[in-house]
Amino acid sequence: MKRRSYSKEFKRQAVLLVLNEGNPPQTVAKQLDVHVNSLYRWITEYETYGERAFPGKGSREFIRQNQLKQLQKENQALKEELEILKKFRVFLKKSPR
Repeated sequence: MKRRSYSKEFKRQAVLLVLNEGNPPQTVAKQLDVHVNSLYRWITEYETYGERAFPGKGSREFIRQNQLKQLQKENQALKEELEILKKFRVFLKKSPR
């Protein structure tokens, strides 16, 4: 059985039928002849990435790279915060009570 692929616009319209028009996902999936789990995944992606969801081939790697950069920035900020807290702890130990 060949795996079907759907266009960005098809996925977006399917998601909007659920989110904007309030149609049940099961009904929309049946009407569009897609598996309901696929529709739920599309909804999650749309809620997470908004209009950048369903980027097409190659673009998902771009999103992953951006996520990686964001996590690296956050990690660096947390490391800096930890160092400040360590220095403050040493300062507190030295100060008279």
